[in-house]
Amino acid sequence: MKTGTKLGLAALALAVGTFVFWFYLARQVNLPDNRTGFVLVFLFAVALGVSAYVKGTSIAGGIPPAIAILIGLFLPFTIYVSPQEVETARVIKVGDTIPHFTASDDKGVMFDSASLSDHLVLIKFFRAHW
Repeated sequence: MKTGTKLGLAALALAVGTFVFWFYLARQVNLPDNRTGFVLVFLFAVALGVSAYVKGTSIAGGIPPAIAILIGLFLPFTIYVSPQEVETARVIKVGDTIPHFTASDDKGVMFDSASLSDHLVLIKFFRAHW
């Protein structure tokens, strides 16, 4: 097996592993505020993928680094195009009155915020990068 093919497989394993871990954290609603570490790992996977082509691969061996490069550029691109910044002037604090809205519950049934009055309510909004 050529050195480039080995590098390509390593790049693919790194990119896929980090990608799966990212979406695991997203599903747990536990993404870190500082995502620099994830970006660096993905860019390292891209660098490994590119170095696989520089070292030389077989035709079939060129597929893993190509996939690694695509995956490795996906997360940094989505972070770049959709920064998640909190507008501190619009933050609702504990005890504040919520603005009127309609939304769907976990079963997909629509409800109105007025139906929540006179109850203690915890509403958690989550926006991922996709």
